[in-house]
Amino acid sequence: MTFTTRPTLQGTFGMASSTHWLASQSAMGQLELGGNAFDGAVCAGFVLHLVEPHLNGPGGEVPAIVATAADPAPRVLCGQGVAPAAATIEHFRSLGITQIPASGPLAAAVPGAVDAWLLLLRDEGTRTLEEVLEPAISYARHGHPLVSRVGNTVASVQELFERDWPTSARLWLKDGRPPGDNELFRNPVYADTLERLVTESKAGGGSREVQIDRARHAWREGFVAEAVDTFFRRPVPTGGGEPQAGLVTASDMAAWQAGWEEPATLDWQGHTISKTGPWGQGPALLQALATLDAVGDPSALDPSSAEGIHHVVESIKLSFADREAWYGDGYDTPLNTLLSPEYATERAALIGHEASHEIRPGSPGGRQPRLAKYITDPAARGPLVRDATTGEPTVQREGTTRGDTCHIDVVDRWGNMISATPSGGWLQSSPTIPELGFCLGSRMQMFWLEEGLASSLAPGRRPRTTLTPTLIHRDGVPVMACGSPGGDQQDQWQLVFLLRVLAGGQSLQEAIDAPMFHTTSFPGSFWPRLTEPGVVVAEDRVPVESRKALGARGHELEVQGPWSLGRLCAVRRDPDTGALWAGANPRGMQGYAVGR
Repeated sequence: MTFTTRPTLQGTFGMASSTHWLASQSAMGQLELGGNAFDGAVCAGFVLHLVEPHLNGPGGEVPAIVATAADPAPRVLCGQGVAPAAATIEHFRSLGITQIPASGPLAAAVPGAVDAWLLLLRDEGTRTLEEVLEPAISYARHGHPLVSRVGNTVASVQELFERDWPTSARLWLKDGRPPGDNELFRNPVYADTLERLVTESKAGGGSREVQIDRARHAWREGFVAEAVDTFFRRPVPTGGGEPQAGLVTASDMAAWQAGWEEPATLDWQGHTISKTGPWGQGPALLQALATLDAVGDPSALDPSSAEGIHHVVESIKLSFADREAWYGDGYDTPLNTLLSPEYATERAALIGHEASHEIRPGSPGGRQPRLAKYITDPAARGPLVRDATTGEPTVQREGTTRGDTCHIDVVDRWGNMISATPSGGWLQSSPTIPELGFCLGSRMQMFWLEEGLASSLAPGRRPRTTLTPTLIHRDGVPVMACGSPGGDQQDQWQLVFLLRVLAGGQSLQEAIDAPMFHTTSFPGSFWPRLTEPGVVVAEDRVPVESRKALGARGHELEVQGPWSLGRLCAVRRDPDTGALWAGANPRGMQGYAVGR
């Protein structure tokens, strides 16, 4: 038996796995009280806003993929807000801006997470808003211990808060200092916000669903939207530039709402894998799997070998080059062609013995790809002025913050299943709105300020998000939900995990614990959006022999600590027996699975 850092949990009643133990247990609490997987996920989502505030918040976003016991077909819940009406390329150019800032009011899209969670609760949950919000309200009102990374994040932006963002300083710098490790932290203003949502939802009575819709109205068109509108009219210093007002208005919040969509899917190794559409990066995982299959060599599916690592990395480079050229909201993405066996064979033929150091988007259907000038012409980038708010927090690599967020998977005894990846609205995204107790996000930095690209900025478009939950079916029935924080690494780490579980037969915890790697040899989604040709980042537990073999093929190895990469969560169900499993990432000593 292979040693794992913790057992793969087994049971029949319910399982929850998330990036924080309090969120996992809060989800499980809803199951114990008679709720279903969706009640549990909503409860956990609001708890994650509090316990991982440096990684997500109410002003952020959440995509999810669900399957119900009554209708096992996968559906995507879109909680990715759009660019506001005033967010035009012309507006940014008039400000002398050539790349959307990585933080501050100008980077904020319409917040999508809360409306999405409430829509999920209304349509697929069973419990009341008051019941699922009780843990979050209690933690906000009475306090919860903060993991050390929160205090570290606050310390990194303390000067900014004190100088330019006083509302954030008042919330996060009690007595003029960041929160200490495991210090009890309270956010009574946010507790008031949640309690007011509950109060307004109950005013006038009505069914559970009617009450949830009242809360959605209070968020999108009531007191929350009004507070956002008022606060965002005030110019705020950000990134060393001139103070600027935000672009999100009450009208923008009223005009957008979360919704349900069909997923992108791929049949692979006897399973159907579901991802969001190409407004997210999820289909890149499907492309990489199809490409690896088209290689036609079983060794390409073994990420424990140098041969397998080479093929995984090269397939990722190809699919993420296509992501850059072809993925975006409101764009004519040729997804059927990109996911076709013929295209996979064409792409697989590009994988040679040596590592590629090029960005090679394909030409699906004969269409010619186009990349941003920022990528193809280094002179177009200008000076790279770093500050502590840039990038996506909080995976450290050479002192730079990049690549992290949150995740939650839940399965219940009836067979309901959900994979959700909340993010954005982290505490360093933009100034705290003092009447609400949270800030908005910075997801608009995903857009390009250049016309004609797949992810060019336009009002009403969704930023091409890195958030990418995964749901897996076998014979039309959901059998696994998984996901990971990690920005551009999310689908890379999930790809390795799926190869280990679906092709290699490993248990959930074995696959999560095994040495992890990824490549940065494609354009990054977050500031400064650079490419590192040929770079493979690997934990030092990847065998020395494999690393030497990769180096001999032209890969540039960057070796990290033994438990530094990968943030996987996963739950699994056997539809024949009802047996359930769960595993969670031990790295960072924060993620946890619970169940029975």
